[in-house]
Amino acid sequence: MIDTLLDFGKIVVADLILSGDNALIIGMAAAGLAPELRKKAILYGMIIAAVLRIAFAVVATKLLGIPGILFVGSLLLFWVCWRLYTEIRDNVDEQAELALERAEDPNRGYTGKPTRTMASALLSITIADVSMSLDNVLAVAAIADGDTNMLIFGLGLAIVLMAFAATMIMKLLTHYPWISWLGLIVLLYVAGEMFYRGVFDASTGIGPMMGWIEGYEMGKGH
Repeated sequence: MIDTLLDFGKIVVADLILSGDNALIIGMAAAGLAPELRKKAILYGMIIAAVLRIAFAVVATKLLGIPGILFVGSLLLFWVCWRLYTEIRDNVDEQAELALERAEDPNRGYTGKPTRTMASALLSITIADVSMSLDNVLAVAAIADGDTNMLIFGLGLAIVLMAFAATMIMKLLTHYPWISWLGLIVLLYVAGEMFYRGVFDASTGIGPMMGWIEGYEMGKGH
């Protein structure tokens, strides 16, 4: 029970701290719309981001059972940690906060005649989000470790938070940067655990697969 709650907490933390780049893209795209369309664009953009993550994460959860994938995934997750570190260093959350505030203020951003439609803005958001979803997908799928219900429940909460409280979340991360650093530590731990299992797990590790070692059972419950 405690392990499940901890894993749920890890998923929520990972989803929140990895949402800065999405919020920045959504805020910038919405700011280019007419004022009356911006709030809708932000809401729809957040929902698209969350739904894409759930879909990709469910697929990734299944793929992580393939021998060798955990090892490759751990290397990618270490890369995600490096990306997150550079985002924290470059104050991406602060930029995202300003972009969302600018988009939500009818007196700021673009105020002339409409030059793009809601559909074109959402298309831009979706394309950008697909290219940025790998980080979130890897993190939550690795933490869930095959538990699809926990994965969907955790990301379902993130949908609510990002769809209805995106600006508040960015403010929180901007004003309390230690949350982002804590999240980075959590992701590093997850990446390290994933790497260890990717090498030594009897079912999916590259060590047993290549015949280097016998391997150990490392799934949930072991």
